[in-house]
Amino acid sequence: MVETGGGADGSTGVVAVVVTFRPEVGLTSALLAALAPQVDRLVVVDDGSPAATVSALRAAADACGATLLATGSNNGIAAAQNAGVAWAREHGARAVLLSDQDSLPAPDMVARLLGGLADARERAAAGRGKPVAAVGPVTMDERNTGAALLFSDHRWGPRRATVPDADGALVEATFLIASGCLVPIEVLDHVGPMNEGWFIDHIDLEWGLRARAAGYGLYGVVGAALAHSLGDRTQRIPGRERDVHIHSPARNYYMARNTVLLIRSGLLSAWWRWGYAAWITKYAVFYVLAVPPRARRARLLARGLWHGVRGRGGRLADTARARSGAA
Repeated sequence: MVETGGGADGSTGVVAVVVTFRPEVGLTSALLAALAPQVDRLVVVDDGSPAATVSALRAAADACGATLLATGSNNGIAAAQNAGVAWAREHGARAVLLSDQDSLPAPDMVARLLGGLADARERAAAGRGKPVAAVGPVTMDERNTGAALLFSDHRWGPRRATVPDADGALVEATFLIASGCLVPIEVLDHVGPMNEGWFIDHIDLEWGLRARAAGYGLYGVVGAALAHSLGDRTQRIPGRERDVHIHSPARNYYMARNTVLLIRSGLLSAWWRWGYAAWITKYAVFYVLAVPPRARRARLLARGLWHGVRGRGGRLADTARARSGAA
């Protein structure tokens, strides 16, 4: 039995880390109730929600036997994930399962992920695959029917992967969406923590690319199912097969900045650098022309691109203060 496959006492060694920020507590309660029976421990890291929300989250966590860590300030999803991983490590985790607040796992998701992890390790031991950094479910956004959030390598960058019908099949991925991602602790020791300087957006992509650069593979497990909402809403675009996920103006800033930081990171091939440069150009043009408030989005997109060129990270409010202080 693999290290994270279970102990003599029936434990899995898995600690779930759920990150929240101003969540709909009812939805998060459903998530916690679904996760609690599947893992050994469950920790909720709240990233600066109002006091009333934290109080409601604490009640939801208590009802599921979970622990709530309230940071008291908005430090970003990467910092919250790292805080949860640190807690999990202190409490004996052999693997962590990351989750966002707006996901809902199938009742057997963790068991299937553990099975996929065991299969991937057996293949690596037999010389038929890479050492495994993480496994993840075949995630679906129910607002976009049939659009699996699983991505594989293509010439110009990651594109949606072809998902086979075979139950339990492993699909090698460019990166894994953080929510539902199962990561052994020893891999985090080798690859390192999530990149807190990026705050939010492309955090899972950057970590996945670092893991691959270190010689690991990442795999989606067919049959492990997770429902997840990406973005604030979706918008239909004429001529496109699927809806576009719409984010807030602040998220436009982080996406623009972190895409430029990604291009400059050294983790991308030349083809992929051009591919991401083209993508962020289309992204910026779309938001400025098609999604109100256009002027605010244009300002934040321009600031994000400039901060990316300058190599500046951190939280948007902090970068604005740094800019005014320098002036």
